[in-house]
Amino acid sequence: MYSSKTRRKVAPATANGGESADKLDQLLLSSAICNGEDLGPFVRKGFASGKPETLLHHLRQFSRAKESEIEEVCRAHYQDFILAVDDLRSLLSDVDLLKSALSDSNSKLQSVAGPLLASLDSYVEAQNISKNVDLALKSIVFCVKLMELCSRANYHLSNNNFYMALKCTDSIENELLDKTPSSTLKRMLEKKIPAVRSHIERKVNKEFGDWLVEIRVVSRNLGQLAIGQASSARQREEDLRIKQRQAEEQSRLSLRDCVYALHEDDDEDGLDGVESDSNGGTGLLGFDLTPLYRAYHIHQTLGVEDRFKQYYFENRKLQLTSDFQVSSMTPFLESHQTFFAQIAGFFIVEDRILRTGGGLISKIEVENLWEAAVSKMCSVLEDQFSRMQTANHLLLIKDYVSLLGVTLRRYGYPVDALLDVLSKHRDKYHELLLSDCRKQISEALAADKFEQMLMKKEYEYSMNVLSFQIQTSDIVPAFPYVAPFSSTVPDCCRIVRSFIEDSVSYMSHGGQLDFYDVVKKYLDRLLGEVLDEALLKLISTSVHGVSPAMQVAANMAVLERACDFFFRHAAQLSGIPLRMAERNRRQFPLNKARDAAEDMLSGLLKTKVDGFMTLIENVNWMADEPLQNGNEYVNEVIIYLETLVSTAQQILPAQVLRRVLQDVLAHISEMIVGALFGDSVKRFNINAIMGVDIDVRLLESFADNLAPLFTDGESNQLKTALAESRQLINLLLSNHPENFLNPVIRERSFNILDYRKVVTISEKLRDPSDRLFGTFGSRGSKANPKKKSLDALIKRLKDVN
Repeated sequence: MYSSKTRRKVAPATANGGESADKLDQLLLSSAICNGEDLGPFVRKGFASGKPETLLHHLRQFSRAKESEIEEVCRAHYQDFILAVDDLRSLLSDVDLLKSALSDSNSKLQSVAGPLLASLDSYVEAQNISKNVDLALKSIVFCVKLMELCSRANYHLSNNNFYMALKCTDSIENELLDKTPSSTLKRMLEKKIPAVRSHIERKVNKEFGDWLVEIRVVSRNLGQLAIGQASSARQREEDLRIKQRQAEEQSRLSLRDCVYALHEDDDEDGLDGVESDSNGGTGLLGFDLTPLYRAYHIHQTLGVEDRFKQYYFENRKLQLTSDFQVSSMTPFLESHQTFFAQIAGFFIVEDRILRTGGGLISKIEVENLWEAAVSKMCSVLEDQFSRMQTANHLLLIKDYVSLLGVTLRRYGYPVDALLDVLSKHRDKYHELLLSDCRKQISEALAADKFEQMLMKKEYEYSMNVLSFQIQTSDIVPAFPYVAPFSSTVPDCCRIVRSFIEDSVSYMSHGGQLDFYDVVKKYLDRLLGEVLDEALLKLISTSVHGVSPAMQVAANMAVLERACDFFFRHAAQLSGIPLRMAERNRRQFPLNKARDAAEDMLSGLLKTKVDGFMTLIENVNWMADEPLQNGNEYVNEVIIYLETLVSTAQQILPAQVLRRVLQDVLAHISEMIVGALFGDSVKRFNINAIMGVDIDVRLLESFADNLAPLFTDGESNQLKTALAESRQLINLLLSNHPENFLNPVIRERSFNILDYRKVVTISEKLRDPSDRLFGTFGSRGSKANPKKKSLDALIKRLKDVN
């Protein structure tokens, strides 16, 4: 569908063949105008042809044609227009009638509604007054509520109940302030609410600052209490172990099976006394976290929680840094407990805050603080340990540090780095301990008077004998009791036992469970290097007589038993079975000192015996008849030895006495053989040899008389000390000396003799018939077969030589 406004194109009429060109131009122009086309071409054509008048004429004709069309249209619609005007006039008359009717109705309505409008105005005025009164009442009620909240906030402020005061101010600000009808009151509240919050924040920060000051003192006391309780728990464990060892020892020594049980008291308080308040404090030390949590809660309410967290962490970090300071004016030995207790209390408090603080401090922050504390404590320990030259001081600090580790490990803090520092200085501690023991042992040995120890009371016997298990019998002796050892023995035992206990004390509670090998290594050094060398020095410089030498030898025998106790004691304290300790036992660590003591005693006895053996020069080597009771020298020697044995058996163990006597008898035997072999004896006869035989028999009888003191084997060993002299005498008294040449007989009966000595001594032997002029009286008589055998022996031995 086309729009009604669209012009309809008029097609030019086709001219008849007879029409003129002007008529055609007029039609084309009319068509172009009707179609709304551009008339420019027609104008240009008209002017170009020089006939613009023709164009103008055509235009005028078109205009007249259109005017005529308009007139026709107007004439066609004129009647309708006249009818419309008539209708409009009739409508105007109706409107006038309606207007007059409306005016009459309006006047009537106004006259009737006047009183009603007056009543309505009164009603509206009254309603407005009522609304104003209601609004005033609501405003008054609102202001009363607001003032009540303000009064309540003031009351809470006066009672330092800051949280409730803040809740009141928040209610005022969030619920009432924007609705406050009074602009004055609103301005006052807008000014006072921030002031109230600032006042609360200042008050809370002041309380928090006071708490920071107080918590340092509380932390130190708390750390000391916690470490003290750890020490008490450790002591209870030690007491329990001591009871267990005593029970095991009684069971081991008892002849019958012993059934025993150890009951540990139910004491599980541990550190529970330190932590008893669900709010983060204890009544025991006044350890109260309420001011901290209150400040944290208030800052949460104020909306500055993160700022307070940072403020708290920085202040606590500064306090910890301050706790790290070690005073150079006070020895560390005196201040170390306060130093470590302060740090322990700090982290006990932080652990409580971490668990109950509601996110006030994070686990990462606590771990960072702990790492810094461990690093500082390790550096302090390294520095202080490097300066210390006293083992006891180092041990005291180590014990306290280990208790600190036990205490803080309960709260989940890793303490391996601290224990590593203690282990690192293990060797230095033991070197200092060995040095201290060397001084103590030197002083104890220097004070020894080489006298048997007198004990008047049973407690002295228990303290000096039973406590080191050096008794030879389980029967308690009568008092006063004279011990076979001098006072040096229990003094040295106490020093060694103290060394073991100190060594175990350092090694225990240090993170290493199996430390017996370490303790044993240093115990071997103490016995083998310190005590053994000190005893050797004592023997070589201070022992100048038989009595002191005998006392030292007796002491060595007792120390040998004590060494067994030392290793058992070390094993028990280290918590390993005794069978394992016995399995790893080495030989007696004081071998050198024991051998030196016995050699010194033997040497002194030999020197004494040498004095009596000089009487061998008085022997008549060409006696006419043998002596019946032995020579003078042997009688003197036996008297001395019997006197010696009667004294020595009171203090010397049988094995030591046997070894010493065996050495002395062997020396006597050598002296007898040496006298026969030496240049001082030119010749001797058979009667002299028979006298020496009696001497040897007397010595053998002396050895036999000592049999009750020794076992059969030891008694036989004692007699073998005289074997050389006995074999030589038997050979010289034999009717067939040439049997010495028989290897079987020589191995059985003369295995100790030296054939060179046999040749020399045999040449000195002369028969009584060989005396001066003896050959004249015996001329023609039969030759002595023993002499012939002896001559053959001498000749054969010389040939061999």
